[in-house]
Amino acid sequence: MVKTEVYYPKMKDIEAAAERLQDVASLTPLQLNDLYSAKYGCNVYFKREDLQTVRSYKIRGAYNKISTISPDQRASGIVCASAGNHAQGVAMSCQVLKIQGTIYMPSPTPVQKIDQVKMHGGSYVKVVLHGDTYDDAYAAAFAENQKLGKCFIHPFDDEKVIEGQATVGLEILDQSDVSIDYLIMPIGGGGLSAGVSTVFKQLSPQTKIIGVEPTGAPSMGTSIFNRQNTTLDNIESFVDGAAVKRVGERNFEICQKNLEQVISVSEGAICQTILDMYNQQAIVVEPAGAMSITVLEQLREEIKGKNIVCVVSGSNNDITRTAEIKERALLQSQLKHYFIVRFPQRAGALREFVEKVLGPNDDITHFEYTKKTNRINGSAVVGIELKSPADFDSLVERMKSLNFYGDYINENPTLFEFLV
Repeated sequence: MVKTEVYYPKMKDIEAAAERLQDVASLTPLQLNDLYSAKYGCNVYFKREDLQTVRSYKIRGAYNKISTISPDQRASGIVCASAGNHAQGVAMSCQVLKIQGTIYMPSPTPVQKIDQVKMHGGSYVKVVLHGDTYDDAYAAAFAENQKLGKCFIHPFDDEKVIEGQATVGLEILDQSDVSIDYLIMPIGGGGLSAGVSTVFKQLSPQTKIIGVEPTGAPSMGTSIFNRQNTTLDNIESFVDGAAVKRVGERNFEICQKNLEQVISVSEGAICQTILDMYNQQAIVVEPAGAMSITVLEQLREEIKGKNIVCVVSGSNNDITRTAEIKERALLQSQLKHYFIVRFPQRAGALREFVEKVLGPNDDITHFEYTKKTNRINGSAVVGIELKSPADFDSLVERMKSLNFYGDYINENPTLFEFLV
Protein backbone atom coordinates (compact mmCIF):
# COMPACT_ATOMS: atom_id res chain seq x y z
CA MET A 1 0.00 0.00 0.00
CA VAL A 2 1.43 3.39 -1.02
CA LYS A 3 1.23 6.01 1.71
CA THR A 4 -0.21 9.33 0.56
CA GLU A 5 2.25 12.20 0.88
CA VAL A 6 1.32 14.55 3.73
CA TYR A 7 0.59 18.14 2.64
CA TYR A 8 2.95 20.75 4.03
CA PRO A 9 2.61 24.43 3.05
CA LYS A 10 5.41 25.79 0.87
CA MET A 11 6.85 29.23 1.55
CA LYS A 12 6.43 30.26 -2.10
CA ASP A 13 2.69 29.51 -1.87
CA ILE A 14 2.37 31.45 1.40
CA GLU A 15 4.19 34.41 -0.13
CA ALA A 16 1.89 34.21 -3.16
CA ALA A 17 -1.09 34.31 -0.79
CA ALA A 18 0.33 37.45 0.84
CA GLU A 19 0.53 39.09 -2.60
CA ARG A 20 -3.12 38.26 -3.33
CA LEU A 21 -4.23 39.65 0.01
CA GLN A 22 -2.38 42.98 -0.20
CA ASP A 23 -5.40 45.06 -1.22
CA VAL A 24 -7.99 42.97 0.62
CA ALA A 25 -6.77 42.10 4.13
CA SER A 26 -5.47 44.75 6.53
CA LEU A 27 -1.89 44.76 7.76
CA THR A 28 -2.86 44.43 11.42
CA PRO A 29 -0.53 45.88 14.07
CA LEU A 30 1.83 43.96 16.34
CA GLN A 31 1.57 45.89 19.62
CA LEU A 32 3.54 45.68 22.84
CA ASN A 33 0.96 45.48 25.63
CA ASP A 34 2.24 47.27 28.73
CA LEU A 35 -0.41 45.93 31.10
CA TYR A 36 0.16 42.23 30.43
CA SER A 37 3.91 42.70 30.09
CA ALA A 38 4.05 44.15 33.60
CA LYS A 39 1.68 41.52 34.98
CA TYR A 40 3.77 38.58 33.75
CA GLY A 41 7.27 40.09 33.86
CA CYS A 42 7.92 39.67 30.13
CA ASN A 43 7.31 41.42 26.83
CA VAL A 44 3.81 40.54 25.62
CA TYR A 45 2.95 41.53 22.05
CA PHE A 46 -0.56 41.28 20.61
CA LYS A 47 -1.01 40.53 16.91
CA ARG A 48 -4.28 42.41 16.48
CA GLU A 49 -6.30 40.32 14.04
CA ASP A 50 -9.34 41.62 15.91
CA LEU A 51 -8.72 44.81 13.88
CA GLN A 52 -8.86 42.90 10.58
CA THR A 53 -11.22 43.89 7.77
CA VAL A 54 -13.96 41.51 8.90
CA ARG A 55 -12.79 41.63 12.54
CA SER A 56 -10.98 38.30 12.31
CA TYR A 57 -8.16 36.64 10.38
CA LYS A 58 -10.63 34.48 8.45
CA ILE A 59 -10.65 36.83 5.45
CA ARG A 60 -7.10 35.68 4.68
CA GLY A 61 -7.87 32.02 4.08
CA ALA A 62 -11.29 32.59 2.53
CA TYR A 63 -10.05 35.12 -0.02
CA ASN A 64 -6.91 33.16 -0.87
CA LYS A 65 -9.03 30.09 -1.59
CA ILE A 66 -11.82 31.76 -3.54
CA SER A 67 -9.46 33.92 -5.61
CA THR A 68 -7.68 30.79 -6.88
CA ILE A 69 -10.66 28.70 -8.02
CA SER A 70 -11.15 28.06 -11.74
CA PRO A 71 -13.30 30.24 -14.04
CA ASP A 72 -15.86 27.43 -14.26
CA GLN A 73 -16.07 27.22 -10.47
CA ARG A 74 -16.50 31.00 -10.26
CA ALA A 75 -19.36 30.82 -12.73
CA SER A 76 -21.07 28.03 -10.76
CA GLY A 77 -20.73 29.89 -7.47
CA ILE A 78 -19.44 28.78 -4.10
CA VAL A 79 -20.99 27.39 -0.93
CA CYS A 80 -19.81 27.22 2.67
CA ALA A 81 -20.99 26.62 6.22
CA SER A 82 -20.08 28.74 9.20
CA ALA A 83 -21.33 29.98 12.55
CA GLY A 84 -19.74 33.41 12.05
CA ASN A 85 -16.19 34.46 11.18
CA HIS A 86 -15.58 32.21 8.18
CA ALA A 87 -18.95 33.28 6.80
CA GLN A 88 -17.93 36.93 6.96
CA GLY A 89 -14.61 36.22 5.26
CA VAL A 90 -16.34 34.29 2.49
CA ALA A 91 -19.01 36.97 2.11
CA MET A 92 -16.50 39.78 1.67
CA SER A 93 -14.47 37.66 -0.76
CA CYS A 94 -17.59 37.04 -2.86
CA GLN A 95 -18.33 40.74 -3.08
CA VAL A 96 -14.75 41.70 -3.95
CA LEU A 97 -14.44 38.96 -6.59
CA LYS A 98 -18.06 39.29 -7.78
CA ILE A 99 -18.83 35.61 -7.23
CA GLN A 100 -22.22 34.34 -6.09
CA GLY A 101 -22.07 32.49 -2.77
CA THR A 102 -24.49 30.57 -0.57
CA ILE A 103 -23.64 30.53 3.11
CA TYR A 104 -25.30 28.05 5.45
CA MET A 105 -25.52 29.10 9.10
CA PRO A 106 -27.19 27.36 12.07
CA SER A 107 -30.70 28.64 12.81
CA PRO A 108 -29.79 29.91 16.33
CA THR A 109 -27.04 32.18 14.91
CA PRO A 110 -27.44 35.67 16.45
CA VAL A 111 -29.01 38.25 14.15
CA GLN A 112 -25.94 40.45 14.56
CA LYS A 113 -23.74 37.85 12.88
CA ILE A 114 -26.22 37.21 10.09
CA ASP A 115 -26.47 40.95 9.41
CA GLN A 116 -22.66 41.23 9.28
CA VAL A 117 -22.50 38.46 6.68
CA LYS A 118 -25.16 40.14 4.56
CA MET A 119 -23.42 43.50 4.87
CA HIS A 120 -20.04 42.14 3.75
CA GLY A 121 -21.54 40.06 0.93
CA GLY A 122 -24.17 42.44 -0.39
CA SER A 123 -26.07 41.14 -3.42
CA TYR A 124 -23.47 38.42 -4.02
CA VAL A 125 -24.40 36.35 -0.98
CA LYS A 126 -27.45 34.36 0.07
CA VAL A 127 -27.68 33.25 3.72
CA VAL A 128 -29.50 29.99 4.45
CA LEU A 129 -30.34 29.16 8.06
CA HIS A 130 -30.43 25.41 8.58
CA GLY A 131 -30.45 23.12 11.61
CA ASP A 132 -29.55 23.76 15.21
CA THR A 133 -25.77 23.32 15.06
CA TYR A 134 -22.77 24.00 12.83
CA ASP A 135 -22.69 20.30 11.95
CA ASP A 136 -26.28 20.55 10.65
CA ALA A 137 -25.41 23.58 8.53
CA TYR A 138 -22.23 21.91 7.27
CA ALA A 139 -24.15 18.80 6.16
CA ALA A 140 -26.66 20.91 4.24
CA ALA A 141 -23.95 22.99 2.59
CA PHE A 142 -21.99 19.91 1.58
CA ALA A 143 -25.16 18.33 0.16
CA GLU A 144 -25.74 21.41 -2.03
CA ASN A 145 -22.11 21.24 -3.10
CA GLN A 146 -22.54 17.60 -4.18
CA LYS A 147 -25.88 18.17 -5.89
CA LEU A 148 -25.08 21.35 -7.84
CA GLY A 149 -21.34 20.96 -8.31
CA LYS A 150 -20.48 24.20 -6.58
CA CYS A 151 -17.06 24.79 -5.03
CA PHE A 152 -17.15 24.12 -1.27
CA ILE A 153 -15.06 26.55 0.79
CA HIS A 154 -13.98 24.66 3.89
CA PRO A 155 -13.30 26.84 6.97
CA PHE A 156 -9.97 25.21 7.82
CA ASP A 157 -9.14 21.88 6.15
CA ASP A 158 -8.01 23.27 2.80
CA GLU A 159 -4.54 23.96 1.41
CA LYS A 160 -5.29 27.45 0.13
CA VAL A 161 -7.10 28.37 3.33
CA ILE A 162 -4.10 27.26 5.40
CA GLU A 163 -1.72 29.22 3.18
CA GLY A 164 -3.89 32.31 3.55
CA GLN A 165 -3.94 32.07 7.34
CA ALA A 166 -0.15 31.55 7.28
CA THR A 167 0.30 35.15 6.13
CA VAL A 168 -0.30 36.19 9.75
CA GLY A 169 3.08 34.59 10.50
CA LEU A 170 4.86 36.47 7.71
CA GLU A 171 3.53 39.75 9.08
CA ILE A 172 4.54 39.00 12.67
CA LEU A 173 8.13 38.25 11.71
CA ASP A 174 8.32 41.28 9.44
CA GLN A 175 6.92 43.58 12.14
CA SER A 176 8.92 42.27 15.10
CA ASP A 177 12.26 43.87 15.94
CA VAL A 178 13.04 41.29 18.65
CA SER A 179 13.64 37.55 18.64
CA ILE A 180 10.34 35.86 19.50
CA ASP A 181 10.64 33.26 22.26
CA TYR A 182 6.98 32.14 22.36
CA LEU A 183 4.21 32.29 19.79
CA ILE A 184 0.75 31.57 21.20
CA MET A 185 -2.25 30.92 18.95
CA PRO A 186 -5.87 29.81 19.40
CA ILE A 187 -6.87 26.48 17.87
CA GLY A 188 -10.27 25.55 16.50
CA GLY A 189 -10.07 23.50 13.33
CA GLY A 190 -6.35 24.21 13.11
CA GLY A 191 -6.03 26.32 9.95
CA LEU A 192 -4.34 29.28 11.65
CA SER A 193 -1.98 27.19 13.78
CA ALA A 194 -1.03 24.94 10.86
CA GLY A 195 -0.23 27.85 8.57
CA VAL A 196 1.53 30.20 10.98
CA SER A 197 3.53 27.43 12.65
CA THR A 198 4.88 26.44 9.23
CA VAL A 199 6.22 29.95 8.69
CA PHE A 200 7.84 30.05 12.11
CA LYS A 201 9.42 26.61 11.81
CA GLN A 202 11.22 27.79 8.70
CA LEU A 203 11.97 31.44 9.52
CA SER A 204 12.14 31.46 13.33
CA PRO A 205 12.90 27.88 14.42
CA GLN A 206 13.96 28.91 17.94
CA THR A 207 10.42 30.09 18.75
CA LYS A 208 8.32 27.80 20.93
CA ILE A 209 4.87 27.49 19.37
CA ILE A 210 1.94 26.90 21.73
CA GLY A 211 -1.65 26.23 20.71
CA VAL A 212 -4.57 27.00 22.98
CA GLU A 213 -8.05 25.48 22.86
CA PRO A 214 -11.11 25.58 25.13
CA THR A 215 -11.45 22.93 27.84
CA GLY A 216 -14.87 22.06 26.46
CA ALA A 217 -13.55 21.28 22.96
CA PRO A 218 -9.97 19.94 23.20
CA SER A 219 -9.97 18.34 19.75
CA MET A 220 -6.36 19.09 18.75
CA GLY A 221 -4.86 18.20 22.13
CA THR A 222 -6.83 14.96 22.23
CA SER A 223 -5.75 14.07 18.69
CA ILE A 224 -2.07 14.75 19.36
CA PHE A 225 -2.25 12.70 22.56
CA ASN A 226 -3.87 9.83 20.66
CA ARG A 227 -1.42 10.25 17.75
CA GLN A 228 -4.34 10.23 15.33
CA ASN A 229 -7.03 12.69 14.38
CA THR A 230 -9.85 12.04 16.82
CA THR A 231 -13.50 13.05 16.71
CA LEU A 232 -14.88 14.16 20.07
CA ASP A 233 -18.30 12.81 21.03
CA ASN A 234 -19.47 16.01 22.70
CA ILE A 235 -18.19 19.55 22.93
CA GLU A 236 -19.06 22.74 24.81
CA SER A 237 -20.01 25.27 22.11
CA PHE A 238 -19.52 28.49 24.11
CA VAL A 239 -16.22 29.34 22.39
CA ASP A 240 -17.95 29.17 19.04
CA GLY A 241 -14.91 30.30 17.04
CA ALA A 242 -12.87 27.35 18.30
CA ALA A 243 -15.37 24.62 19.21
CA VAL A 244 -15.04 21.79 16.69
CA LYS A 245 -15.46 18.06 17.22
CA ARG A 246 -12.69 17.21 14.76
CA VAL A 247 -9.77 19.26 13.49
CA GLY A 248 -8.72 19.25 9.84
CA GLU A 249 -6.78 16.26 8.55
CA ARG A 250 -4.04 18.43 7.03
CA ASN A 251 -4.01 20.66 10.08
CA PHE A 252 -3.53 17.74 12.47
CA GLU A 253 -0.59 16.38 10.51
CA ILE A 254 1.12 19.77 10.51
CA CYS A 255 0.36 20.74 14.11
CA GLN A 256 1.51 17.47 15.65
CA LYS A 257 4.93 18.18 14.11
CA ASN A 258 5.14 21.92 14.71
CA LEU A 259 3.51 22.65 18.07
CA GLU A 260 5.58 22.55 21.22
CA GLN A 261 2.45 22.14 23.32
CA VAL A 262 -1.34 22.37 23.24
CA ILE A 263 -2.92 23.78 26.39
CA SER A 264 -6.60 24.02 27.24
CA VAL A 265 -8.14 26.97 29.10
CA SER A 266 -11.51 26.96 30.82
CA GLU A 267 -14.46 28.84 29.43
CA GLY A 268 -14.77 30.75 32.70
CA ALA A 269 -11.16 31.95 32.53
CA ILE A 270 -11.70 33.01 28.92
CA CYS A 271 -14.70 35.08 30.03
CA GLN A 272 -12.62 36.80 32.69
CA THR A 273 -10.08 37.76 30.04
CA ILE A 274 -12.84 39.17 27.83
CA LEU A 275 -14.05 41.36 30.70
CA ASP A 276 -10.52 42.43 31.68
CA MET A 277 -9.63 43.35 28.10
CA TYR A 278 -12.76 45.46 27.79
CA ASN A 279 -12.65 47.10 31.21
CA GLN A 280 -8.91 47.71 31.39
CA GLN A 281 -7.92 48.11 27.74
CA ALA A 282 -11.13 49.06 25.90
CA ILE A 283 -10.42 46.12 23.56
CA VAL A 284 -13.30 43.90 22.43
CA VAL A 285 -12.32 40.27 21.90
CA GLU A 286 -14.45 37.24 21.14
CA PRO A 287 -14.01 34.06 23.23
CA ALA A 288 -11.66 32.42 20.71
CA GLY A 289 -9.68 35.65 20.45
CA ALA A 290 -9.13 35.76 24.20
CA MET A 291 -7.60 32.28 24.52
CA SER A 292 -4.00 33.18 23.67
CA ILE A 293 -4.06 35.82 26.42
CA THR A 294 -5.88 33.64 28.95
CA VAL A 295 -3.18 30.94 28.84
CA LEU A 296 -0.47 33.37 29.98
CA GLU A 297 -1.48 32.70 33.59
CA GLN A 298 -0.64 28.99 33.21
CA LEU A 299 2.71 29.91 31.64
CA ARG A 300 3.55 32.61 34.20
CA GLU A 301 6.81 31.14 35.50
CA GLU A 302 8.00 29.83 32.14
CA ILE A 303 7.68 33.10 30.21
CA LYS A 304 9.35 35.51 32.63
CA GLY A 305 11.81 37.75 30.82
CA LYS A 306 10.81 36.37 27.41
CA ASN A 307 9.35 37.90 24.25
CA ILE A 308 5.82 36.58 23.73
CA VAL A 309 3.47 37.05 20.78
CA CYS A 310 -0.23 36.32 21.32
CA VAL A 311 -2.45 36.17 18.25
CA VAL A 312 -5.69 37.96 19.13
CA SER A 313 -7.73 36.27 16.45
CA GLY A 314 -11.04 38.14 16.38
CA SER A 315 -13.51 40.57 17.93
CA ASN A 316 -16.90 39.35 16.71
CA ASN A 317 -18.44 39.19 20.15
CA ASP A 318 -22.22 39.41 20.33
CA ILE A 319 -23.27 41.97 22.98
CA THR A 320 -26.26 39.81 23.93
CA ARG A 321 -23.79 37.32 25.46
CA THR A 322 -22.47 39.85 28.00
CA ALA A 323 -24.59 38.55 30.88
CA GLU A 324 -23.45 34.97 30.28
CA ILE A 325 -19.82 36.06 29.98
CA LYS A 326 -20.01 37.88 33.31
CA GLU A 327 -21.74 34.90 34.94
CA ARG A 328 -19.09 32.44 33.75
CA ALA A 329 -16.29 34.76 34.86
CA LEU A 330 -17.78 35.08 38.36
CA LEU A 331 -18.13 31.30 38.61
CA GLN A 332 -14.53 30.83 37.48
CA SER A 333 -13.26 33.27 40.11
CA GLN A 334 -15.38 31.53 42.79
CA LEU A 335 -17.42 34.65 43.44
CA LYS A 336 -20.80 33.32 42.27
CA HIS A 337 -22.48 30.43 44.07
CA TYR A 338 -25.87 28.76 43.77
CA PHE A 339 -27.61 26.95 46.62
CA ILE A 340 -30.85 25.19 47.38
CA VAL A 341 -31.91 26.96 50.54
CA ARG A 342 -34.56 25.42 52.81
CA PHE A 343 -36.73 28.15 54.28
CA PRO A 344 -39.01 27.40 57.25
CA GLN A 345 -42.64 28.03 56.25
CA ARG A 346 -43.12 30.88 58.67
CA ALA A 347 -43.15 34.65 58.55
CA GLY A 348 -39.73 36.29 58.96
CA ALA A 349 -37.67 33.38 57.60
CA LEU A 350 -36.35 35.36 54.68
CA ARG A 351 -35.43 38.30 56.88
CA GLU A 352 -33.53 35.95 59.19
CA PHE A 353 -31.62 34.55 56.20
CA VAL A 354 -30.68 38.02 54.98
CA GLU A 355 -29.68 39.33 58.41
CA LYS A 356 -27.99 36.28 59.94
CA VAL A 357 -26.71 34.18 57.03
CA LEU A 358 -25.54 36.69 54.44
CA GLY A 359 -22.28 38.48 55.14
CA PRO A 360 -22.00 42.27 54.95
CA ASN A 361 -20.58 42.12 51.38
CA ASP A 362 -22.73 39.26 50.03
CA ASP A 363 -25.38 39.97 47.41
CA ILE A 364 -28.38 37.87 46.32
CA THR A 365 -28.44 37.85 42.50
CA HIS A 366 -30.91 35.02 41.87
CA PHE A 367 -33.96 33.89 43.85
CA GLU A 368 -36.65 31.34 42.91
CA TYR A 369 -39.19 30.35 45.56
CA THR A 370 -42.82 29.20 45.71
CA LYS A 371 -44.49 28.99 49.12
CA LYS A 372 -46.13 25.63 49.84
CA THR A 373 -48.20 25.92 53.00
CA ASN A 374 -48.56 22.17 53.55
CA ARG A 375 -44.84 21.72 54.19
CA ILE A 376 -42.60 22.58 57.12
CA ASN A 377 -39.81 23.82 54.84
CA GLY A 378 -39.90 25.36 51.34
CA SER A 379 -36.92 25.15 49.02
CA ALA A 380 -35.58 28.12 47.07
CA VAL A 381 -32.82 28.37 44.48
CA VAL A 382 -30.59 31.24 45.58
CA GLY A 383 -27.63 32.74 43.72
CA ILE A 384 -25.16 34.65 45.89
CA GLU A 385 -22.30 36.84 44.69
CA LEU A 386 -19.36 37.30 47.05
CA LYS A 387 -16.72 40.02 47.20
CA SER A 388 -14.00 37.50 47.98
CA PRO A 389 -13.68 33.71 47.56
CA ALA A 390 -12.52 33.62 51.20
CA ASP A 391 -16.09 34.46 52.30
CA PHE A 392 -17.50 31.17 50.99
CA ASP A 393 -16.73 28.80 53.88
CA SER A 394 -18.18 31.09 56.53
CA LEU A 395 -21.33 31.61 54.45
CA VAL A 396 -21.92 27.85 54.21
CA GLU A 397 -21.18 27.42 57.91
CA ARG A 398 -23.82 30.02 58.88
CA MET A 399 -26.31 28.46 56.47
CA LYS A 400 -25.85 25.03 58.06
CA SER A 401 -25.84 26.20 61.67
CA LEU A 402 -29.16 28.00 61.17
CA ASN A 403 -30.69 25.04 59.25
CA PHE A 404 -31.04 26.83 55.92
CA TYR A 405 -28.61 24.68 53.92
CA GLY A 406 -30.11 22.32 51.35
CA ASP A 407 -27.55 21.70 48.61
CA TYR A 408 -24.67 23.36 46.73
CA ILE A 409 -25.67 23.52 43.07
CA ASN A 410 -22.31 24.56 41.55
CA GLU A 411 -21.07 21.01 42.08
CA ASN A 412 -24.27 19.37 40.83
CA PRO A 413 -24.08 19.35 36.99
CA THR A 414 -27.65 18.09 36.53
CA LEU A 415 -29.13 21.06 38.39
CA PHE A 416 -26.47 23.59 37.44
CA GLU A 417 -27.10 23.36 33.69
CA PHE A 418 -30.55 24.85 34.21
CA LEU A 419 -29.01 28.04 35.61
CA VAL A 420 -25.96 28.68 33.42
